Amino acid sequence: MTEGSVQVDGCKAPLFYRQSEPTAGEVKMSVLLLHGIRFSSENWLNIGTLDTLAKAGCRAVAIDLPGLGRSKAAEAPAATGELAPAGFLKQVCEQLSLSPVVVISPSLSGMYSLPFLLEHQAMIRAYIPVAPICTDKFTAEQYQSVKVPSLIVYGDQDTQLGELSLGNLSKLANHSVVVMKGAGHPCYLDDPDTWHKALVDFLNTL
Repeated sequence: MTEGSVQVDGCKAPLFYRQSEPTAGEVKMSVLLLHGIRFSSENWLNIGTLDTLAKAGCRAVAIDLPGLGRSKAAEAPAATGELAPAGFLKQVCEQLSLSPVVVISPSLSGMYSLPFLLEHQAMIRAYIPVAPICTDKFTAEQYQSVKVPSLIVYGDQDTQLGELSLGNLSKLANHSVVVMKGAGHPCYLDDPDTWHKALVDFLNTL
């Protein structure tokens, strides 16, 4: 487990990240973990997702988004709830050599991940949205044009953002769905074991 920072154009200050890698053997794939508005990369460390991914043979990078966590001094490229430029995550992935990358995107981070997904499919190995915001800002045709394998995750008690995002993201051409029972928003915090099993099972299909 290591820590570092990456500078993205227009952010004024670097973005902090935590990284985990397998202790032995080849890296099977790279995973970028984003987070919600009340959270940071520390959550992925605390619930064991970074460790789980490393044990599954992945290089996992969890960044603190601009203005949050240990990236508080960095300036966000768009207001909360507005779409960020697709080039934002493109630059993060290029600078950290993460392409093709699996993107895990809960809640707030949808404003970053969705433009990236729609405009830079070639850089994305798979997409794992967990009730992201901004799903209503794209058309059914735009979603249908995305061929990236996607795993839509939501908790069955998340009757607001979870159901709204599921309805929109179900238009993705190549998707499957995992419903986490008895889990609200964010469901991965309520039931990390189920989350990790679903995550690893999906990654093993790629």
